[in-house]
Amino acid sequence: MNQPRYDNAQWLISVTDLDSGEVLIDLNGSQMAEPASFTKTYSVGAAWLKWGPEHVITTPVKRTAEVDGATLNGDLVLVGMGDFTFGGRTKPDGTVDFTDLDHNDANPLPGATLTTEDPLTALNDLAAQVKASGIDAVTGTVVVDDRLFQGTLAGEPITPIVVNQNLIDVLVTPGAAGEPATIEMTPAVAPWHIVGTVATVAPGGDTEIADPDSTGDGAITISGTIAADSEPVLKVFALEDPASFARTAFIEALVRAGVSVGGDPVAVNSTTALPAQDQVEELPTVAEFDSLPLAQQATYVMKISYNRGAQTYVCLLSAEAGVADCSAGLAEVGKLWAEAGLDTTGISLVDGSGLNGNYVTPANGVAAQAIMAARPDADQWRATMPILGVDGSLAMVQTDSPAAGKVFAKTGTLVGGDAVNDRYRLNTKALGGVMESESGRNLAFTIIMNQGFADEIDGVFAANDDVGAVAAAIQQEF
Repeated sequence: MNQPRYDNAQWLISVTDLDSGEVLIDLNGSQMAEPASFTKTYSVGAAWLKWGPEHVITTPVKRTAEVDGATLNGDLVLVGMGDFTFGGRTKPDGTVDFTDLDHNDANPLPGATLTTEDPLTALNDLAAQVKASGIDAVTGTVVVDDRLFQGTLAGEPITPIVVNQNLIDVLVTPGAAGEPATIEMTPAVAPWHIVGTVATVAPGGDTEIADPDSTGDGAITISGTIAADSEPVLKVFALEDPASFARTAFIEALVRAGVSVGGDPVAVNSTTALPAQDQVEELPTVAEFDSLPLAQQATYVMKISYNRGAQTYVCLLSAEAGVADCSAGLAEVGKLWAEAGLDTTGISLVDGSGLNGNYVTPANGVAAQAIMAARPDADQWRATMPILGVDGSLAMVQTDSPAAGKVFAKTGTLVGGDAVNDRYRLNTKALGGVMESESGRNLAFTIIMNQGFADEIDGVFAANDDVGAVAAAIQQEF
């Protein structure tokens, strides 16, 4: 905490014994600070309070007309319900899969990797059910009903239909020096295709690959260089129209299942011809897909700090309150926490993910964790958190510490620039959750550092371990 990069910073720490209620540390604990992604404990926690860890989202496929023989003389309607893993992250044992540096962060952070699951799993399953229901041909087309909610986060859409986290993965694998690299696109859905090349340079050369972009008509452009001895490099392209992508992907899945579909498979999705949402709900169901339980989806959000997933919970809460534009979601977050006994004047949120503009007091963060720790499903909630030195966003933090494996906490990071002094500004490094102390005490804690500075990028990454070291010191002290 006393290193030069924190000379102008403020540290705020609150630690409480969960069993006795004794406040063990109070350093600026009642002051507001930016918590970054620690915010997710409030948005995901509110969904947990609302629906519980076993809650499942069911995504249905409806039909708008009767089936004559094996022909549906109408449309199939895929109704988006907010399942943001949608089969694409489900392991054989029914738990969620993730990598410690997930594909959502592939562009800003090097080293992101993919899981092995097929991101089209749910669509393939639904298509097989449509075929098994007796439908071999659809004279109409496929429509994705994405009207449940509409929102944005950092300029990207938050939608109730999500395929592969609404990303196209672009994996670049080096060839021999002087040869083009191999570029794979996942999932492969029309009309999306790769345009451009990445050159393989000599071993030890520069690996510099531009983030994928699009020039329209499904063209994903990528360029740059990759060293011949480099590991494959993952980049991602964020979809601007997830519903149209899902529509085409579902049509292709239906064709693979043996169901012919009318209409242009790559047309822009339109809901204008659909009846009202309540009427769609009453249409006959020909297929449905159940999400992972909320506890597993929360694990995905918390372990890798999935921003759009956390914001999806805000939108789902808004939709539950009857407001489709997500604007009522944060008020619902507040109501749920207040009903659980939290003093919500200690939080002021602008989103559910933890971007700039959210504020909490460390003491409030501790109070929220105390509420969750008192629930009968407390162990399930704790299991959603990254574990110090073990997994998720804490996988590489304090790996050799005696506290490793005993601290379960959500991370938070906001980084900006200081153009005047040509250095990095550490807006926020935060860590909050629960721990088992060295003496066996159960503690809730929040650590927030605001406004540190680092001359090099290495100082930004070192701040992760610094905050982890503070948590480890608390764990050992008590």
